[in-house]
Amino acid sequence: MSKKYIDLDTLKYILYDVHNIEDLLIRERFQDHDVEALDLFLDSIKEFSDRELYPFFKEMDDTPAHYQDGTVIVHEQVDVMMKKGGELGIISASFDYDDGGLQIPFMAHQAAAYILDAANNHLPGYAGLTQGAAELIIEFGTKELNKAYVPKMLSGTWGGTMCLTEPQAGSSLSDIVTKATPTENGFYKLSGQKIFISGGDHQYAENIVHLVLARIEGAPQGTKGISLFVVPKNRPKEDGTLEYNDVMTVADFQKMGQRGYCTTHLVFGDSDDCRGWLVGEENKGLAQMFLMMNAARIAVGRGAAAIAMAAYRTSLQYANERPQGRKLTSTGKKNPTEKQSLIIEHPDVRRMLLLQKSIVEGSLSLVLLASKYHDIIHSSTDKDEKEKYDLLLEMIIPIVKTFPSEAGSLSVNTGLQVLGGYGFCTDFKLQQYYRDIRISALYEGTTGIQSQDLLGRKVSLQNGKALELLASEIMHTVHLASNHSDLKPYADQLENKLQLSQKILQKLIPFAMKGNYERYLSDANLFMEFMSVLVLSWLWLEMAVNSKETLESGILKYEEDFYESKIHTMKFYYKYELPKTISLAESLMSDEVLTIKQDKEYII
Repeated sequence: MSKKYIDLDTLKYILYDVHNIEDLLIRERFQDHDVEALDLFLDSIKEFSDRELYPFFKEMDDTPAHYQDGTVIVHEQVDVMMKKGGELGIISASFDYDDGGLQIPFMAHQAAAYILDAANNHLPGYAGLTQGAAELIIEFGTKELNKAYVPKMLSGTWGGTMCLTEPQAGSSLSDIVTKATPTENGFYKLSGQKIFISGGDHQYAENIVHLVLARIEGAPQGTKGISLFVVPKNRPKEDGTLEYNDVMTVADFQKMGQRGYCTTHLVFGDSDDCRGWLVGEENKGLAQMFLMMNAARIAVGRGAAAIAMAAYRTSLQYANERPQGRKLTSTGKKNPTEKQSLIIEHPDVRRMLLLQKSIVEGSLSLVLLASKYHDIIHSSTDKDEKEKYDLLLEMIIPIVKTFPSEAGSLSVNTGLQVLGGYGFCTDFKLQQYYRDIRISALYEGTTGIQSQDLLGRKVSLQNGKALELLASEIMHTVHLASNHSDLKPYADQLENKLQLSQKILQKLIPFAMKGNYERYLSDANLFMEFMSVLVLSWLWLEMAVNSKETLESGILKYEEDFYESKIHTMKFYYKYELPKTISLAESLMSDEVLTIKQDKEYII
């Protein structure tokens, strides 16, 4: 079975050369690590993925997770993922030494998780959510909670989840009604339901530790009255044994994709004996949960980028093996006596493959850049530096989550087209990647929510300082590219589109200033698309500058073709994708308003 589901050279090139992870390794937090050690870590993850993840990718789709006799039955590789993954440090790698972690950069951890996602995107989520839940306990919980739960979570013996969504509330967390009643014994009694809980239950977990948002009786209405609780499926007793904690699994949602990754419906306190322990302060639960949301949204973007990478590698391999048709001669006709051409020789197939490549590798660069910002924030002791990178991360987070999800879906769809009719057949993996990636635009806040966050909150953050910082980073790359005569035309294009973004905001911001927020945000999704293309154009120009300077230096880690392919793909993105910002700008600056509800209904 082919294991070409990832371009490891490109991953390492972007990690080490373009975004230069060595900048992080000189910091005190990461000084025990070097590039060689991180390389060994990534290679071990690749070996593990080749052996334990990739071979089971299709099998997990064919035999999906399902509800049976009060629990969820999942594929046996979930047990391998959690236990052996725990041993490899997949769950704990970025945690502090004091918490049982390896204290490696989050950036390297995300690179490792990217390999896992590309190999089999049905499995890493079990470990990822356990990591996120443990992180919340470490950050906000008591020493007692930490001692009781975190070690077994980091080892993969116990799982972890985040429980936010309720049947009647959906994404509107202000409307959650799960109730927490205080007792005299130091715990709260929980009652309510949570839905769409990824990794919420399965037969291989001795215990699942749920981080649950609930409302203490008498708390303020809305999001200001939400608290966070540790609610295990089975609560530990003083003698170390476990007893059932009245957390009942009542269903597992059957999905169009990621069918091996269970998604449960949980009921808390059906027998009035569900105990939860407060994490941090009362009524601060949403803020605590959202402190970890940047990492969660990076993870969603990373997963989508990885699925798109695996799909690209599959369609590229097919295009290099599939003979069909013949090249046109100078007369405009085909010579039937010539042997068939491989489809990679056809211009339209090459266009589709380059579109995939530009989205896939650009998305990877975006994810690793956000991860680097995250590392700088959490390892810096300089107040100004922390503020700068916190603002930069806040600015790009909605894009990091959205672009790989939306454009990645387009990329996989394009790969399916490369395969033609075979792409629609279950014998080939493209259709599975197409189904799997679709959930990414829904996870951790839909595209609409991310778009409103970008335009409604991030653009105006600190009176526009976050946006100014991003523009400054883009212009730094523009200036570097302008030093090379063959890259300067592309630098000029990017600077022009950056100026166009300012014109759009000059048109839109007055609506917000007048309090007409519905009008201001009515085309937020178009602004998201505009900014995504702009940011990806910046990252591709950055990659082209690095490749150009490397070629000129003569000191090459890879073949010349590798670097030249990056420059060529940048040119493709600027020809075919960057011009889309013009039509988006025209729509964003139009005076015609068609989507705001009026007295008369036109959607009939």
